Amino acid sequence: MYIDTHCHLDASEFGVTPAALVEEAQHAGVNTIVVPGVERANFAAVQSICAQHHGCAPAYGIHPMYVDRATPSDLDVVREFLQQPATVAVGEIGLDFFVENYDQERQEFYFAAQLKLAREFDLPVLLHIRRAQDTILKHLRQQKVRGGIAHAFNGSEQQAAEFIKLGFKLGFGGAMTYTRATKLRELARTLPLDSIVLETDAPDIPPAFLQNGQANRPAYLPRIAQTLADLRGLPLQEIARITSDNALSILPKLKSFAPQTGC
Repeated sequence: MYIDTHCHLDASEFGVTPAALVEEAQHAGVNTIVVPGVERANFAAVQSICAQHHGCAPAYGIHPMYVDRATPSDLDVVREFLQQPATVAVGEIGLDFFVENYDQERQEFYFAAQLKLAREFDLPVLLHIRRAQDTILKHLRQQKVRGGIAHAFNGSEQQAAEFIKLGFKLGFGGAMTYTRATKLRELARTLPLDSIVLETDAPDIPPAFLQNGQANRPAYLPRIAQTLADLRGLPLQEIARITSDNALSILPKLKSFAPQTGC
């Protein structure tokens, strides 16, 4: 069994229906998919997809790249969706200082507000982080949540240790399949294996084995996992088991979505 801890099944870039993606993923052994919301406008789509397809678990949050069109009232909408029993996490939330002309103050306002919601509902968080590792860590120290996943982790070994100390797992996906990603691959090889979860971020972060322009898909997770298995010198089945156990431990409500035995 594989768990894709981050996949945007509602995205239009796939060119196929969510039903086709889920069926394809299940045939590949990916039985559980976490589907994060990114703004008020797509919460209903995320909710509908997860309600219709077994093994799909929703999370809701305002992504840092969507705060420019968010209003404080959107936080009330986030709160409404977080109250739903099926919600497994707050996310995708975080900070993105990679894009030029970002509004850091606005991003931090919504990030801090959503950490408060995570505390209120005792939910883990799914973190988007680009060039903002230390600022994210500062906020997490100020507002302690029950942990979560540092999605698409690309920080230093020291930053990784800080996230782990704060109760977070680190998400590894397509980026580590590139041989030129030497620092990231070294982290994947050496970090405590119980701190790692797998993800695709589909349709984004396409792995090295895709042709230019092809969208990433949740069915590719086992091939991504093979890279981790090769880096660790472990059987693929062991990687699947450990990373799935890690995902279930950090996202406790995911247990109701995951199959009890087999793939």
